[in-house]
Amino acid sequence: MSAYGGSSAASSGARTNGFAVAGLVCGIVGLFLLSFVLGPLAIVFGAIALRQKAVRGSGGGMAKAGIILGIVDVVLFIVVLAVAASGGFSWYVGG
Repeated sequence: MSAYGGSSAASSGARTNGFAVAGLVCGIVGLFLLSFVLGPLAIVFGAIALRQKAVRGSGGGMAKAGIILGIVDVVLFIVVLAVAASGGFSWYVGG
């Protein structure tokens, strides 16, 4: 039986990789805010977590998700930047 508020994973000693969590969080938040900063951070944190996966053995799925979301963030930022530069976001309907 585990302690109050504890989980069986925490009591068995298995811990989630912090870099994997950071990469996933940066990737998710980067979809909505500061994608030009959080996207590359998600890629870097995910790559570090994948390298550490061999040692720790956990967080591989979150690390891959963080890398994928980081790539999506960067591509989304480039698309928005290209559309804005071409004048695609002009809502002016003046006459």
